[in-house]
Amino acid sequence: MLRNSLLALAGLGLLLLACQPGAVSQETVDQAKVDAWMSELSNWGRWGKDDQRGTINLITPEKRKQAAALVRDGVSVSLARNAEKDEAPDNPQPFDHQMLNTGDKPGAGQFVSDRYGVSYHGFAHTHMDSLAHMSWQGKSYNGFEMAKIGQEGTPHLAITNFKEGVFTKGILMDIPKLKGVDWLEPGTPIYPEDLAAWEKQSGVKVEPGDVVFIYTGRWKKRDTEGPWNASQGAAGLYASSAKWLHERDIAMIGSDGASDVMPSGIEGVRQPIHQLFLIAMGTPIFDNCDLEALAAECRKRNRWDFLITAAPIPVEMGTGSPLNPIATF
Repeated sequence: MLRNSLLALAGLGLLLLACQPGAVSQETVDQAKVDAWMSELSNWGRWGKDDQRGTINLITPEKRKQAAALVRDGVSVSLARNAEKDEAPDNPQPFDHQMLNTGDKPGAGQFVSDRYGVSYHGFAHTHMDSLAHMSWQGKSYNGFEMAKIGQEGTPHLAITNFKEGVFTKGILMDIPKLKGVDWLEPGTPIYPEDLAAWEKQSGVKVEPGDVVFIYTGRWKKRDTEGPWNASQGAAGLYASSAKWLHERDIAMIGSDGASDVMPSGIEGVRQPIHQLFLIAMGTPIFDNCDLEALAAECRKRNRWDFLITAAPIPVEMGTGSPLNPIATF
């Protein structure tokens, strides 16, 4: 009798735990499943065999008008991290800022000027990945060949395909709030069940053409406890979340890290989210956004959708661009 009662209580405890916001069923994913998803989730040919814009095609004139209607208060928030100029474990190639003309020299004249240099791919600088940034089995999105990318740059899938910018509805998924923590610890995976729980809790539904930002609290942890090697440990999306987001037909994904949980937990696949989004789906990515001010504004307003705008630097044959996304309420 006592044993049966204890088992019943244990079962009830597990049931209650499963019903908590953010509870997950940890689907097992291996390399074979990721390989299968490369075909199952593919958007190759959806907008024509020569398409180089991928899911940005989902940002239609009607979608832009819907997004514009979200501006009710006229309050804007930057989603960019200030340029990281100091070398750190997550910033081995700091932003280079050199003054060319200064005002502290005799006869300086009326103008000062400077020069910027940045190796923006990685885990430090806020940037947008073009669809040329990654390949699988020698192919990038829509079958374009990686081998044709040389020293002069990429002849296909370049960042100039997004010169007109991004103007659509943005959604913040505040996973620390869902979990009741200040931030997610490095290596914490975010599962489809977490995304569904946040959608239910916030009351905001992810729709075609949206840009979804995954907030993990990465920069809050870094500013509080110091930098660490994010390439070896970062909270982010587990591979199975790609299928959930694919079903909602989003235009872009973004996060305060690199979107992927690091390590991925899948032997033989380092960054399955990058692989599935950039290559199979043709979905550009915002990396290393500073989402602290946005999360604070969303929590204050109890509002998780907004107009998102961003414009990359149109570098011909470039594989991406540093940029400053703006959310407007």
